[in-house]
Amino acid sequence: MRSINSRRLFSGTGLIVTGLAATLVAMIFPIWSYSDRSGTGVDTLNAQTLSTRYGPLSALDREFVTKVRLAGLWELPAGQQAEERGTTQAVKTAGQHLVEGHTFLDERVREVASRLGLQLPNQPNEQQQAWLGTLSAARGEEYDVQFANILRKAHGKVFGLVAQVRASTRNSLVRGLADDANTTVLDHITVLEATGLVDFDALARDAATASPPPLTNSPAPPGPTNSPSPPVPVSPSPASPSSSPTYTLPPPATSRPPENDEPKESREPKKSESSKSGDNGGDKSEDKKS
Repeated sequence: MRSINSRRLFSGTGLIVTGLAATLVAMIFPIWSYSDRSGTGVDTLNAQTLSTRYGPLSALDREFVTKVRLAGLWELPAGQQAEERGTTQAVKTAGQHLVEGHTFLDERVREVASRLGLQLPNQPNEQQQAWLGTLSAARGEEYDVQFANILRKAHGKVFGLVAQVRASTRNSLVRGLADDANTTVLDHITVLEATGLVDFDALARDAATASPPPLTNSPAPPGPTNSPSPPVPVSPSPASPSSSPTYTLPPPATSRPPENDEPKESREPKKSESSKSGDNGGDKSEDKKS
């Protein structure tokens, strides 16, 4: 009888100890699995990051430098083409901004890549070559529409990458390049939209297709409680010369003084001897009158 009670005691104690041990293992395993296993975001970031004298260089940083170079390889010739083929001044102006902006950015990205020891592509990718082919085949107003929409769509996509890199990079050279790219890309978006040819509905549909669906479905906005009143036409105010849009080109890569630079005083128009004598004569006549 005593042996039977001892067995029950030990078996019960064993079950309790086994249960506590299993609970402890269950609590420790998630901590180990998520902090030490490979494949997590931080682990991937550290594994793909290179050390440089300008700060850590991540895989996203390197991708960004490559894409800045690729953008210039096709957008610069597209801008040159728009300056020649554009049928409106707005399209020609947008082309000029593309040429100026990507000439500046291409010089900057080659400088950054050289200092970081990165190789850059020398040809546009297949998608960019297809865009250039579409533009080359278009003529007249069709060219204007294709140019404005293809370039606006491309700039909209790279704009998000620029913001992501600027917000997360730990490399000072990449950060400076992102600042320049942000200014240039925003300028290009502005002048492309100023053509009046951008299809914003198509851009919205493209963005909705490319982005993941929302986590929750937003409720539909409530309908109007009362019938809307008829629209009242408003006469637009007359346009003035100051209301026309102005565009500021990105600054040059290096601020070199122009050749044959003269002091400010030397560039001012000099009065001729006759005008000087006339001024003196005028003074004398005033003296006589007085």
